[in-house]
This record gives sequence, C-alpha cells and structure tokens, in this order.
Amino acid sequence: MSKGFASQGDMTEKEISFTEVGRGLWAFTAEGDPNSGVIIGDDSVMIVEAQATPRLANKVIEKVRGVTDKPISHVVLTHYHAVRVLGASAFGAGQIIMSDAARAMVAERGQEDWDSEFQRFPRLFEGHESIPGLTWPTTTFSHGMTVYLGKRRVDLRHLGRAHTAGDIVIHVPDENVMFTGDIVEYRSACYCGDGHFSDWGGTLDRVRAYDVDAIAPGRGGALVGKAMVDEAIESTRDFLDSTYRPAARVAARGGSLKEAWDAVRAECDPKFSDYAIYEHCLPFNVSRAYDEARGMDTPRIWTDKRDLEMWAQLQG
Repeated sequence: MSKGFASQGDMTEKEISFTEVGRGLWAFTAEGDPNSGVIIGDDSVMIVEAQATPRLANKVIEKVRGVTDKPISHVVLTHYHAVRVLGASAFGAGQIIMSDAARAMVAERGQEDWDSEFQRFPRLFEGHESIPGLTWPTTTFSHGMTVYLGKRRVDLRHLGRAHTAGDIVIHVPDENVMFTGDIVEYRSACYCGDGHFSDWGGTLDRVRAYDVDAIAPGRGGALVGKAMVDEAIESTRDFLDSTYRPAARVAARGGSLKEAWDAVRAECDPKFSDYAIYEHCLPFNVSRAYDEARGMDTPRIWTDKRDLEMWAQLQG
C-alpha cells in the first residue's frame, strides 16, 4: 500500500463541546468524533451512545457530573459499531438497550467490527486495554419501546434501515428533541460501509415527520432549531445520493470498484471534502454503494483483512 487509511494518521485530540439541546438534554460532541447524548430524568440519567472505550466514556461522565449527581441507570445504543458501544462498562448502568437487529449484528459481526475499527482509527481506541469485551444489551426491542425516567418519557424507535440495519432513534416528547445516532450527521461524512442506501432516505423522511425542535446527531455539532435540523437532514440526504448515484452508474455498466471510486470522488469532493472524517469514510462508502448497486442487500462483514484488500484495490 502506498499509504494508510486517513484515520490512521489522525492523532489530534478533539475539542469537546457539551450543549444543552432541551431542558435536561445534552449533546456531547467532539469535532466529528462519535457523539453521545445525555437525558436527565426525575431520578436517574440515560446515556445515548457509550463511546469506543471506558477512557472516552469517562469524558462523558465528567460532563454529566458537571450538571447532575443523579445515577446513570440506562445506556441506549443506537447501533452495534465498536466506536459506539465498547465503552459501556464505564457507566455502570443497570440497563443497556439496543434493537433486536443491533444485538443480532453484535453476534454476527461484532468482533470483526472491533478488530477492523481498531486498525482503522487507533486514536479512538487509546486505553483499549480496559474494554472488558463485546457489549451485550440487557434489553432489546423490535419496533419501539418506552422508558420512563420518573415522569420523563423517552421513546425508542426503529424507523427503518439506514447507517445499519438496526439503527434506532431516541425521542423525548416533552422537549421534542431527538437523538438520531448516525442516521443524521452535521458537516461530517456519513459512514456508509454497513449502510442501506436505498432505505436511508425513507428513514430520514420518518425522522423529519417528527418535526423536532432539536437533534443531537451522530457526528458534528448539536442542531438547535428547526432550520438547523432541516439543513442537517437534507445535507445528509445529499451526501448519500451523491455517493450512491455515481457508484450505481458504474456498476450498471459493469465497471470496476476503482472506476466507482473515481466517479464518486468527482461528485462528492467539490461538496464534501471539508467534512469531518470524509477521507476516512469514502473508501468504505464507495465499496458498499458498489455492492448494493450490484444487488447485495446485506452488507458484507468488514474485517481487518478485507479493509486492507479493498484499500489496495483503490490504490491500484
């Protein structure tokens, strides 16, 4: 290989922001690194997304303790990816919640994803020695469930396939705020390596139908106000379409993965090259778009070996 993945050389510590997006609702963001959310109820706290390691999870806990001393009772994981879930043990929560589909993906490909992401993004796994193993939920659901933190209602919903097959959103009705995981991003590239391009737009439509006042997205800054929410939903949609369309055209004429890469770059670079983790995501996004356009509904499992083989193809 002539060079490594863009993320392998990204060793710069990111600046953390902790933004209140509604009463007792907070977005933990870090310049394009994976976000977490905080929902403060009457008696306890729910965390959305656990970070990649207990070390990073403790940075979330530090921010939580700056605004409340209530115990952390629930951790909700919007999907199975290692950078979202492997820090869960740090929170000491009695309940860890995922969708049924996300749990199935932990069983099917959780270890492979951990190995792959560890190779791709070493900075996020500093302190990895403290990870006790794969994160398994205590509670799962198919389409939706409601958790009450005292009187505060929190709705968990699977609105459709998008970033993965098992994505969920978390909606807090009393403030009309949503935590979307990686279904919605803001000025950060979508990672589509395990995604479903054909379904993702419809899932965005269902997010939009909630007409929320704020969103804590999967990556990028907090979205406060309907104008910012709409902008992020539509820029996410544009990113997906601009990735899939050129790859699908190449696949339709029997072109190669390298040709799809060149076609996607030609369309996406002018619009998105300044987005966070753009160069990191692009090879995986093109590979998945090319597969889906050729009729592969279920994303192939990424392994550390497959990552390198794909990258070598694109460098050829």
